[in-house]
Amino acid sequence: MPRRSLAPLMTPLLLLPAAGQAAEQALEPLTVSASRLERELYATPAAVSVVDDEQIAQGQPRERLNESLATVPGLYLQNRHNFVQGERVSIRGFGARTPWGVRGITVRVDGIPYTLPDGQAQLDAIDLDSARRIEVIRGPAAVQYGNAAGGVIDVTTADGASDPGTRLRVEGGSDGYRKLNLSNGGVEGPWSHHVSVSALGMDGYRDHSEVEKYQLNAKLRRELDADRSITAIVNLLDNPRSEDPGALDEEGVSEDREGTLDSLGYYSYSPTRIGAGQSVDQQLLGLEYEDRAAGPGELTLRGFYLKRDFEQQLAYAGPRSSVGVGNFVAYDRDYYGGSAEYRQSLTVGGLPLSYVTGVDLARQEDERYRDDVAIDGEHLRRSADETQTASSVGVFAQGDLDLSDRWTLSLGTRFDHTKFDIDDHYLADGDDGGDRSFDQWSGSAGLSYRYRPNHQAYLSTGTAYETPTFTEFANPAGVGGFNPDLEPQKAWNREIGLRGSFVDAGLDYDVALFSTRVRDSLISYQLEGRDRDFYRNAGRSRQDGLEVALGWQFAEDWRLDSALTLARYEFQDYEDEDGNYANNRIPGIPERTWVNQLTWQGLGERFATLETRYVGSMYADDENRVKIDDVWLANLRAGDGWRLGDDTLLKAYAGVQNLFDREHFDNIAINANNGRYFYTAPDRSVYAGVELAF
Repeated sequence: MPRRSLAPLMTPLLLLPAAGQAAEQALEPLTVSASRLERELYATPAAVSVVDDEQIAQGQPRERLNESLATVPGLYLQNRHNFVQGERVSIRGFGARTPWGVRGITVRVDGIPYTLPDGQAQLDAIDLDSARRIEVIRGPAAVQYGNAAGGVIDVTTADGASDPGTRLRVEGGSDGYRKLNLSNGGVEGPWSHHVSVSALGMDGYRDHSEVEKYQLNAKLRRELDADRSITAIVNLLDNPRSEDPGALDEEGVSEDREGTLDSLGYYSYSPTRIGAGQSVDQQLLGLEYEDRAAGPGELTLRGFYLKRDFEQQLAYAGPRSSVGVGNFVAYDRDYYGGSAEYRQSLTVGGLPLSYVTGVDLARQEDERYRDDVAIDGEHLRRSADETQTASSVGVFAQGDLDLSDRWTLSLGTRFDHTKFDIDDHYLADGDDGGDRSFDQWSGSAGLSYRYRPNHQAYLSTGTAYETPTFTEFANPAGVGGFNPDLEPQKAWNREIGLRGSFVDAGLDYDVALFSTRVRDSLISYQLEGRDRDFYRNAGRSRQDGLEVALGWQFAEDWRLDSALTLARYEFQDYEDEDGNYANNRIPGIPERTWVNQLTWQGLGERFATLETRYVGSMYADDENRVKIDDVWLANLRAGDGWRLGDDTLLKAYAGVQNLFDREHFDNIAINANNGRYFYTAPDRSVYAGVELAF
């Protein structure tokens, strides 16, 4: 494929700081903590984006992460409307390999890791109704988080001080969308609390896509004294029904974009007949202890326990005589762990040094089984029954050494030990249990130059790695246990960045140029006659790109935010029995995206936002035979508010998604069998809501 140089695009952006040689106002420091070493954004040698509560909440349904993270460059989300598969998240190409859920990305909420020791994560329990801040590290962060940290999404929810009072919000919209949320927060002496409860229902755009979901997120904090506090976090998820309409082939898309394969007579692939879908019941409890006067530094201790019960009927069936279809999947999960972090600032050789060191411990225990289910829903036989256990231990340290008032050197290292174990209880085909262990060192280095108070340039390099998840370890030989040929993928990232703010001009900029080399890339594929995904290591790949984020307050009431990603994600060497894919694009992710938001903020609560999204073309398969065309989309939302009393505010808002009714796809099943690649997205849809705050 032709090589595309990014240098001509980068050159004019490198000249941005030169325009700010005149005296400038000082900005209030913006602190970031997702990197675990809390520091000012303009002293952080990494690409980090911060999304505040207004971007999360203003006129948004707060249903899925893609609403809040639209203007984060380098990040791409698919699958907003299929709750069974969950949102697919990729950051700079990491995480693109899976056709469902999250892989290769670390997700944290209030300091609790939602990414499991085996590297997979679920987003269904994140309560965006109580989210107040989201930080995104747009690149490898293995020094901070170990396995599966090709990028980081770190969510902080409200506490009693940040969101006091009571809020009641009711929403409704197209495709039977309805949602109710009630929250309450406050401070009473040394105690503070915040509780958010929501109920969501949706009939869905496609046939057989109904959803019913309930959530609770609560935080209770006690200040023990001026320097010590303890916080308890409770998160509950009850998702009794999410239906899965399944993927369509090209004929299905042209025949009926809202339908399923039922209408085309595919007897064995009838999501409606077999009742494809899932149910989830999850409870999480977290505790955090902070001591801001632990000797000369600060100590943070965290512990958590998560219980998840899961059942899923996949959208296909097998013949009654066939053994090992395994199209019904269920597990009972216990996931628990903790961390200890110690931070200190001191002087070394006359130079200021800030450092953090700590340890992470986590363990997941899945009692997992699979059943063969006929098209009429009858459970024919058990085809797999095993206990999957993964445990991880990570020890890390990182520090910032201020070489001068403007120069900062950052170094970090981490060691991780991860162990996988399968205890096979289904012995009809022999004992397929076993264990595998991986030890990994990670490192990072960065140099930051703050050449003006509100402007920074930085260089950084670091490593990342991903072990296969239990699901990806599935043995294509048709037996249980581990795929013996599968190894972790490893990456080396290089990055150069500029960011700053021209306060008087109302202009913010964030520019990053990155180059990542990945070896033993984990790639999904399907075998003829077997609809589940298997994985293999695909040689080497390259992930290079340019990210630009601009914000311009060009008038008192008007602001433009823009996020542009220009990248190249391709295999360098990848050959198997089906062909040679060297220089082919990595499937499932576009190389170009561009999001613009034009916002008018009137008096009080009055606002309107027009959002445009360009999603470039992508491929659905390693062969690059199935191409998904690029698409322009537009969304519009607006709202107003009225004071009903000194402490009472009524808000109303409405939105139109896919304003120009463009046909496009919500998700792509990578390397799908029998041509079933496509999950269609809704046409034009509307929503509206009212919120009473008092």
